[in-house]
Amino acid sequence: MKILKISAFLFFLATCGLSAQSISEHALGLRLGDSDGFGAEISYQKSIARNNRVEIDLGWRDSRDFDAFKLTAIYQWVHQLDGNFNWYYGVGGGLGSVDFSVAGPDGGLFIFGAGDIGIEYNFDIPLLLSLDFRPEIGLVGYDDFSDNFDFDIALGIRYQF
Repeated sequence: MKILKISAFLFFLATCGLSAQSISEHALGLRLGDSDGFGAEISYQKSIARNNRVEIDLGWRDSRDFDAFKLTAIYQWVHQLDGNFNWYYGVGGGLGSVDFSVAGPDGGLFIFGAGDIGIEYNFDIPLLLSLDFRPEIGLVGYDDFSDNFDFDIALGIRYQF
């Protein structure tokens, strides 16, 4: 009988959580992935509508061999999977620059297009975890990035406010 009451209570809580879910107004954190050698990126998400948002990511690298930055903007559509799980997809692009400090290849400015698809879990505390896949294709600029297709997989950890 006790298990039946606990199960009924958990079922009630789960169905209450299935009501329409909106995404947070702002989220700020890190996107940890490969990003074509840029590694971690500072990530910001801004809600545009009930199920749409813009994500802006800034990655930079300051090393002995080269200095670089990459700025990405993605427009995303967010859909609820189950409870606090969402899935999303988006399209966008960005620009960046690479400057080599050693003699060798020339650096320069580059422009790229990007897509995005992923899943996220929205905790009851102001924490958002995501895992996404972002294919990028170089369009114009620095030869190592133009006409180059890159697969970027990343884990996102963001604070929502």
